[in-house]
Amino acid sequence: MARIKQSNFGDTPFQRLLGHNKSVMMSWSELGDVLEKDGLLSSKLKEQVRRTLAQSNGCEYCKAKGKPDPQLFDEKTSVAVGFAEAFLKYEKANIPDSIFQILNEHFAENEISELCAFICFTTAQQYFGALMKIEPNV
Repeated sequence: MARIKQSNFGDTPFQRLLGHNKSVMMSWSELGDVLEKDGLLSSKLKEQVRRTLAQSNGCEYCKAKGKPDPQLFDEKTSVAVGFAEAFLKYEKANIPDSIFQILNEHFAENEISELCAFICFTTAQQYFGALMKIEPNV
């Protein structure tokens, strides 16, 4: 059971918990929509990164959407997922430059920026879910 009651605003349990402040919920959801859709990086790549993060970020609601599926990985997805795993492992300011060198071999700088923004935003979402104890849909 979530730590607070859901509001009447929003379409998902996550949104309804944020919906206690409609402007926060709407802005958060809008940014999520922008980051999750195809951009410089495909939504399929980002979904595998999201699933990777979910396994360690403590949100049962997020974990219930599935584990990463290596059968769907291409080379870029493998590198992006590997970077997400490094993000989870290291203190954020101490991710080795060698890991960014690998990113630079596979991604343009604007793609790296999008990947890092997606990882940070997704982690914030998953932390919120964990903090609020959002349960998976049954």
